[in-house]
Amino acid sequence: FEHFKSALLDISIPDIDAVAVTSGPGLEPALWVGINTAEALGALWGIPVIPVNHMEGHIATALLVQKPKSQKSGDDKPGTKYFQLTTLHYPSLALLISGGHTELILMARAGSYEVLGQTRDDAVGEAFDKVARMLGLAYPGGPEISKLAEKADSAESRRVASVEARPQKLTTPLPRPMLNSKDFDFSFSGLKTSVLYAIKKFETLTERDKELIAKDFEDSVTEVLLAKTLAAAKKYNVYEIILGGGVSANKKIRSAFINAVRRELPGVTLFLPDQKLSTDNGLMIGVVGLIRSNKPQKTILAEGTLRLSKNSRPTLAELRKNNKKAT
Repeated sequence: FEHFKSALLDISIPDIDAVAVTSGPGLEPALWVGINTAEALGALWGIPVIPVNHMEGHIATALLVQKPKSQKSGDDKPGTKYFQLTTLHYPSLALLISGGHTELILMARAGSYEVLGQTRDDAVGEAFDKVARMLGLAYPGGPEISKLAEKADSAESRRVASVEARPQKLTTPLPRPMLNSKDFDFSFSGLKTSVLYAIKKFETLTERDKELIAKDFEDSVTEVLLAKTLAAAKKYNVYEIILGGGVSANKKIRSAFINAVRRELPGVTLFLPDQKLSTDNGLMIGVVGLIRSNKPQKTILAEGTLRLSKNSRPTLAELRKNNKKAT
């Protein structure tokens, strides 16, 4: 701490009231780096440190609504975006989709989170990455899958397919896992395996074949996510739906949700994060810190499996981890 303090002596104390830091979920060594740095800054500057749940940050980011031009000052830099935090009306529903999470969260009131459903195996973002790897695409897989899927839908692809008598869809469509189940849970491990079997059916996997697989995979994921979310929204009569997490940047998913909510739930407001704020960022943690500025803590622990709700079930990865410890 003395070294840290001396290294920052020439830096004036910033005009801030608190430091917000992610305490979980995530990789605990990485979390500890952030927590130790935040606590050192708090001690150096004499301000409180507020622990934040990473997933709550994704919810808050979706509630940042861009200000209209009429509310901007003349000194604004060109291209700069300004946001204001909107107020939720309860009950609300959040679908959190990322590389490590797929959860449907019911919010009956401010700060109240109930997990209605979650993935039983792979998170949706993890499935995107694994399928992309099967197709020989770059990491992260989500954007690469989307690019291929868009090509499959393009007019040029349809024209080429017609001229060369090439297929415009998979002979055997991929499954829509748990689409008709009576709960709000998800499962993507089987879908990933189905993609592997689909790939093996081709003697030589062409670029067009990859496009068709990517499109059907993305369609399957979108259909399942949308069906579960709409069903939950109708059952609990929510006023607003929030889409958050890195996978919410997917164009197909965003478009499908916008159209479906407008068509089937005309009285419900859909909140989508700015695409550049969909993935992990510091702003989303700062926003939650602002909301929870009256809740600093003296002792902050890194919690790799921190949950929004106590009713969350352990994920498959957590169960595997616990089994390894037991053996």
